[in-house]
Amino acid sequence: MNQINQSNLTDKKTVECSSNKVSLETELSETLYNTMKDFVLSNPTWDQYKLINSALATFLIQNGCTDNSVSEIYLNQLFTPSKSF
Repeated sequence: MNQINQSNLTDKKTVECSSNKVSLETELSETLYNTMKDFVLSNPTWDQYKLINSALATFLIQNGCTDNSVSEIYLNQLFTPSKSF
């Protein structure tokens, strides 16, 4: 049990000390996938990673998340001007 707690503390410290990225795999409906693909193709300043990060941050903020890192992602996306080519 102590090993598990020690491992969790080590993992938590690692997350707090660096900006780790996590790979996420999920199933989307075909409609969501096609809409996301069309959006990314028609907006050259966006990619699927930026879109998913923005959507998750927006969802979390709108549902009561108060984490400063999530707020920063949300605000950066909100106030970053879109550049059209």
